[in-house]
Amino acid sequence: MAEVVLFHHALGLTRGVIAFAGDLRAAGHVVHTPDLVAGRTFDTLEQGVQHAQETGFGEIIQRGARAVDGLAADLVYVGFSLGVLPAQYLAQTRAGARGAIFLHACLPRSEFGSAWPKGLRAEIHAMDADPFFVGDGDIEAAKALVAESADVRLFLYPGDAHLFSDRSLAAFDPAAAAVLERRVLDFLADR
Repeated sequence: MAEVVLFHHALGLTRGVIAFAGDLRAAGHVVHTPDLVAGRTFDTLEQGVQHAQETGFGEIIQRGARAVDGLAADLVYVGFSLGVLPAQYLAQTRAGARGAIFLHACLPRSEFGSAWPKGLRAEIHAMDADPFFVGDGDIEAAKALVAESADVRLFLYPGDAHLFSDRSLAAFDPAAAAVLERRVLDFLADR
């Protein structure tokens, strides 16, 4: 059993993110789902990203950091897209991380430190033609992390949807999401 902190994407704590957390709980894991946008949800990715920009990405990261205050150190950090910001920050900077899973996004390792933590296992999941993941440079950041550490794996799925693992969104891809969730559960089983 792992203790997981799962950070939502820019649309907020959607039914799909809550359902994903529920699946992890059903597998026996303890899952925390902090709300980074004070209960708001957004209809479009553009609205959610605009809100995050207005709030400030640094503030989003700090909200994530405050959400783990008082929790044990040996956590697995999971982030959906925007949620990768606090997940990756905490995985790289908070001592004791047991693992990290970055869904639909990845930042350059240098954003949060000079090296990937030795022995920290991580997975990155995205579609190979996702215009955000590929077009915004996340794929290069992911490949660089994989090249730097044998403990980091990148899984690319065929398609161009960004939030394909959120079952409450039109971008949901049931087949790819099922494979992603199986891999996440396998990863957590070893944590």
